[in-house]
Amino acid sequence: MKRSEGVLSWDEYFMGLAKLSAMRSKDPNTQVGACIEKKEKKVVGLGYNGMPYGCDDDSYPWEREGGIMNTKYAFVVHAELNAILNSTTSLEGCTLYVSLFPCNECAKAIIQSGIKRVIYESDKYADLENFKASKKMLLDSGVTLQQLPKTINITATLE
Repeated sequence: MKRSEGVLSWDEYFMGLAKLSAMRSKDPNTQVGACIEKKEKKVVGLGYNGMPYGCDDDSYPWEREGGIMNTKYAFVVHAELNAILNSTTSLEGCTLYVSLFPCNECAKAIIQSGIKRVIYESDKYADLENFKASKKMLLDSGVTLQQLPKTINITATLE
């Protein structure tokens, strides 16, 4: 048996970190994680979808429907933006690994930060207009998009 058999590829490894980060999210419907990797195979940012610092997760709504003040949409910081804001260096030329394809608002931040490659797992909102806009902006700005097959199953157990 080769030593490389059964070893995660770099893409699987960084996606695994993104998925592990997603497990920090308190969102009861959609937990999303992101990992930013520099060309030297170094992690330079991690994030998950959650409330901004100082905003108690239990004091804000997590609902998906209702008035804007009664849903999560006005308050939650997406995983991609959190990873960008948590980064430790310039993101020029970096790769973003994210468990769910980025929305149009995150696409703007990805482009502006200099990230050049987005590897994602799920694209479940591909038919929605804001995700079509996201793809258009990312591709038009020269960001490479690649869907990674769902191969990593991370589960947490408490003993």
